[in-house]
Amino acid sequence: MQLHLRKTVITLSILFFSFFSSQLRTLKFEDLRNAQIQSNKNVVVLLYTDWCIYCKAMKNTTFKKEKVVSLLNSNFYFIEMNAEEKNDVIFADRVFKYKPTGVNTGIHQLAEILGSIDGKISYPAVVFLNPENEIIFQYSGYISAADLQMLLNRLPKP
Repeated sequence: MQLHLRKTVITLSILFFSFFSSQLRTLKFEDLRNAQIQSNKNVVVLLYTDWCIYCKAMKNTTFKKEKVVSLLNSNFYFIEMNAEEKNDVIFADRVFKYKPTGVNTGIHQLAEILGSIDGKISYPAVVFLNPENEIIFQYSGYISAADLQMLLNRLPKP
């Protein structure tokens, strides 16, 4: 009886650890400064919209792959941001706001600043920041897990 209970506890522990270790840990911009005080890491920001099918696909494939999740959790801070977020966001001692661009359309200032390449933004966009919150690389469009993994491994370490 005791052996059976021990096996059950070990099995549940393994399942519990596997479940939580494969979950991508995300931060909010507001929490980034405190996290950076604890550990100096680069930041990966995923800019997405609710209507973007490539964003949804990337969230359900690329950011679910165990190797990508492990790399991000170990070596980076990860932030997801809806580029059409209507709430103010505090980042780098500045308040960023939603900018309406038409009837029921708009873009958040922070998403526009981080995701724009040559004055244009497309989704999804992955932005890589150094610990000083400077953009070190931007990628627009869907990126596979293998390609993201390669990028994460090639980024300069702080």
